[in-house]
Amino acid sequence: MNLMGLFRSPQNELEKGGKEAEDAGIHSACPRCGVQLPLSDLQENMNVCTACGYHFRVGPRERIAYIADEGSFEELDGDLLSRDLLDFPGYDQKLRNAKLSSREKDAVVCGTATISGQPCALFVMDPNFMMGSMGTVVGEKITRLFEIATELGAPVVGFTVSGGARMQEGILSLMQMAKTSAAVRRHSAAGLFYLTVLTDPTLGGVTASFAMDGDIIMAEPGATIGFAGARVIEQTIRKKLPQGFQTAEFLLEHGFVDLIVPRAQQKEVITQLLRVHVPGSMIFDEAGGEML
Repeated sequence: MNLMGLFRSPQNELEKGGKEAEDAGIHSACPRCGVQLPLSDLQENMNVCTACGYHFRVGPRERIAYIADEGSFEELDGDLLSRDLLDFPGYDQKLRNAKLSSREKDAVVCGTATISGQPCALFVMDPNFMMGSMGTVVGEKITRLFEIATELGAPVVGFTVSGGARMQEGILSLMQMAKTSAAVRRHSAAGLFYLTVLTDPTLGGVTASFAMDGDIIMAEPGATIGFAGARVIEQTIRKKLPQGFQTAEFLLEHGFVDLIVPRAQQKEVITQLLRVHVPGSMIFDEAGGEML
């Protein structure tokens, strides 16, 4: 066995190993401008293209790390699992694949947190779990979060990303539209604040329910927001839609969105909104439960 050179010093950066070596050869192409971005640069910039500002989709844990104070997030109902209630062909396998690809148990993560010291209930949807589709578990978790927030007198901050209702659960998924909206209404009737942040894409039944129920509706730049897809609408009305019809910028211009905030500025803006709309000083106890 020839051991010559086995213990020699590294000759270049790639031979040194570690994170720098791993990232040096890993790039991600921006879907908008096509620039090849080093993975390390992309991660340091909150997964926003440094060339054109395109906002890549991110998972819920990463987004929580961007927004919530370190160590403040306490997850709620994290063990709820979707089941194939209708014996829909292939649904069990899709659920297994979604859990593996997203490393989450369903398409939303809910809990309590503080944002720059401001307590809130927080939900973040997951684009990697069946494109954030809303099934019975998603609806149940968001409903429970609003019920807890109402009981505690807490504001809710929600990040939406979804392709719409989960077709594999049929009418049971569509029922979640009314269920979540009713919970939002009870929260609002208690005089509590709800902020939604629409990310790419927010479509279908989610848009037609809790995503657009916020007291203030924020969006990320370039996010696609709508109910039916553009092609479906064009085929139905037999007219060509305006350019950028379902972008956050178009919706802001037409009054459906209140403000567009880049990802790097979101924590600051959300903090300001919570301070303005939440009276007094509120603190969660150590269990993430009762407000003091």
